[in-house]
Amino acid sequence: MSGTDDRPRNFGELAPSVYPGERLGLPESGPRSVARAGRRILALLIDWASAMLVSLLFTPYESAAYTWVTPLVFAALQVVFIPTIGGSVGHRLLGLRVVALVGGWVGLWRPIVRSVLLTLVIPAIVWDSDQRGFHDKVAGTVLLRG
Repeated sequence: MSGTDDRPRNFGELAPSVYPGERLGLPESGPRSVARAGRRILALLIDWASAMLVSLLFTPYESAAYTWVTPLVFAALQVVFIPTIGGSVGHRLLGLRVVALVGGWVGLWRPIVRSVLLTLVIPAIVWDSDQRGFHDKVAGTVLLRG
Protein backbone atom coordinates (compact mmCIF):
# COMPACT_ATOMS: atom_id res chain seq x y z
CA MET A 1 0.00 0.00 0.00
CA SER A 2 1.43 3.36 -1.00
CA GLY A 3 1.51 6.49 1.12
CA THR A 4 -0.26 8.55 -1.57
CA ASP A 5 -3.75 7.28 -0.74
CA ASP A 6 -5.94 10.41 -0.46
CA ARG A 7 -9.07 8.64 0.76
CA PRO A 8 -10.39 9.70 4.18
CA ARG A 9 -9.37 7.40 7.00
CA ASN A 10 -11.90 8.71 9.51
CA PHE A 11 -15.52 9.70 9.12
CA GLY A 12 -14.80 13.35 9.98
CA GLU A 13 -12.25 13.62 7.17
CA LEU A 14 -14.88 13.19 4.45
CA ALA A 15 -15.29 16.54 2.70
CA PRO A 16 -18.84 17.88 2.32
CA SER A 17 -20.40 17.91 -1.11
CA VAL A 18 -20.10 21.06 -3.21
CA TYR A 19 -23.71 20.41 -4.30
CA PRO A 20 -26.24 17.80 -3.10
CA GLY A 21 -25.43 14.44 -4.67
CA GLU A 22 -21.85 15.21 -5.73
CA ARG A 23 -20.35 12.45 -3.54
CA LEU A 24 -22.96 10.06 -4.93
CA GLY A 25 -21.99 10.77 -8.54
CA LEU A 26 -25.30 12.47 -9.31
CA PRO A 27 -25.81 15.58 -11.46
CA GLU A 28 -26.14 19.00 -9.84
CA SER A 29 -29.56 19.70 -11.39
CA GLY A 30 -32.17 18.22 -13.67
CA PRO A 31 -33.28 14.58 -13.93
CA ARG A 32 -31.54 12.16 -11.53
CA SER A 33 -30.35 15.00 -9.28
CA VAL A 34 -31.10 14.93 -5.54
CA ALA A 35 -34.55 16.28 -4.70
CA ARG A 36 -34.41 19.61 -2.92
CA ALA A 37 -36.10 20.53 0.34
CA GLY A 38 -39.13 22.33 -1.11
CA ARG A 39 -40.41 19.36 -3.10
CA ARG A 40 -39.51 16.94 -0.31
CA ILE A 41 -41.54 18.89 2.25
CA LEU A 42 -44.50 19.35 -0.10
CA ALA A 43 -44.48 15.61 -0.89
CA LEU A 44 -44.42 14.85 2.83
CA LEU A 45 -47.42 17.13 3.39
CA ILE A 46 -49.34 15.44 0.56
CA ASP A 47 -48.54 12.00 2.01
CA TRP A 48 -49.53 13.04 5.53
CA ALA A 49 -52.83 14.53 4.27
CA SER A 50 -53.51 11.28 2.39
CA ALA A 51 -52.85 9.29 5.56
CA MET A 52 -55.20 11.55 7.51
CA LEU A 53 -57.98 11.06 4.98
CA VAL A 54 -57.57 7.27 4.93
CA SER A 55 -57.46 7.24 8.75
CA LEU A 56 -60.82 9.02 8.85
CA LEU A 57 -62.33 5.95 7.18
CA PHE A 58 -61.42 3.87 10.25
CA THR A 59 -61.50 6.24 13.21
CA PRO A 60 -63.28 9.47 14.17
CA TYR A 61 -61.09 12.58 14.06
CA GLU A 62 -61.59 13.43 17.73
CA SER A 63 -60.62 9.96 19.00
CA ALA A 64 -57.35 8.90 20.56
CA ALA A 65 -57.20 6.03 18.06
CA TYR A 66 -56.95 8.55 15.20
CA THR A 67 -53.70 9.83 16.72
CA TRP A 68 -52.18 6.34 16.42
CA VAL A 69 -53.84 5.20 13.20
CA THR A 70 -52.62 8.13 11.07
CA PRO A 71 -48.86 7.43 11.45
CA LEU A 72 -49.49 3.73 10.85
CA VAL A 73 -51.43 4.48 7.67
CA PHE A 74 -48.69 6.92 6.60
CA ALA A 75 -46.02 4.23 7.04
CA ALA A 76 -48.16 1.60 5.30
CA LEU A 77 -48.71 3.87 2.28
CA GLN A 78 -44.94 4.46 2.05
CA VAL A 79 -44.16 0.74 2.29
CA VAL A 80 -46.72 -0.14 -0.38
CA PHE A 81 -46.00 2.60 -2.91
CA ILE A 82 -42.20 2.99 -2.78
CA PRO A 83 -41.45 -0.49 -4.16
CA THR A 84 -44.43 -0.54 -6.53
CA ILE A 85 -44.52 2.92 -8.15
CA GLY A 86 -41.06 4.18 -7.16
CA GLY A 87 -42.17 6.56 -4.43
CA SER A 88 -45.08 7.68 -2.34
CA VAL A 89 -48.09 9.37 -3.91
CA GLY A 90 -46.66 12.76 -2.91
CA HIS A 91 -43.28 11.91 -4.40
CA ARG A 92 -44.74 10.80 -7.71
CA LEU A 93 -47.11 13.79 -7.98
CA LEU A 94 -44.10 16.09 -7.65
CA GLY A 95 -41.89 14.15 -10.07
CA LEU A 96 -39.71 12.50 -7.42
CA ARG A 97 -38.70 8.88 -6.90
CA VAL A 98 -36.92 6.83 -4.27
CA VAL A 99 -34.05 4.69 -5.56
CA ALA A 100 -31.56 2.35 -3.96
CA LEU A 101 -27.99 3.65 -4.01
CA VAL A 102 -26.77 0.28 -5.25
CA GLY A 103 -29.18 0.41 -8.18
CA GLY A 104 -31.93 -1.99 -9.12
CA TRP A 105 -35.25 -2.52 -7.38
CA VAL A 106 -35.56 -0.81 -4.02
CA GLY A 107 -36.90 -4.05 -2.51
CA LEU A 108 -39.15 -4.43 0.52
CA TRP A 109 -36.81 -3.94 3.46
CA ARG A 110 -35.65 -0.46 2.40
CA PRO A 111 -39.16 1.07 2.36
CA ILE A 112 -39.92 -0.56 5.72
CA VAL A 113 -36.77 0.78 7.40
CA ARG A 114 -37.14 4.17 5.72
CA SER A 115 -40.81 4.49 6.74
CA VAL A 116 -40.30 3.46 10.35
CA LEU A 117 -37.51 6.01 10.75
CA LEU A 118 -39.48 8.68 8.89
CA THR A 119 -42.45 8.31 11.25
CA LEU A 120 -40.06 8.97 14.16
CA VAL A 121 -39.51 12.45 12.56
CA ILE A 122 -36.05 13.17 14.06
CA PRO A 123 -34.11 11.09 11.50
CA ALA A 124 -35.87 12.96 8.70
CA ILE A 125 -34.66 16.38 9.89
CA VAL A 126 -31.03 15.30 10.26
CA TRP A 127 -29.45 15.74 6.80
CA ASP A 128 -25.97 15.51 5.35
CA SER A 129 -24.45 17.72 2.65
CA ASP A 130 -26.05 15.48 0.00
CA GLN A 131 -29.49 16.34 1.48
CA ARG A 132 -30.06 12.73 2.48
CA GLY A 133 -31.90 12.31 5.74
CA PHE A 134 -30.82 9.73 8.28
CA HIS A 135 -33.78 7.57 7.21
CA ASP A 136 -32.42 7.49 3.64
CA LYS A 137 -28.84 6.85 4.78
CA VAL A 138 -29.83 3.86 6.93
CA ALA A 139 -32.08 2.45 4.18
CA GLY A 140 -29.45 2.99 1.47
CA THR A 141 -31.81 5.13 -0.61
CA VAL A 142 -31.85 8.58 -2.17
CA LEU A 143 -34.78 10.73 -3.29
CA LEU A 144 -34.23 11.94 -6.87
CA ARG A 145 -35.92 14.30 -9.26
CA GLY A 146 -37.83 12.61 -12.08
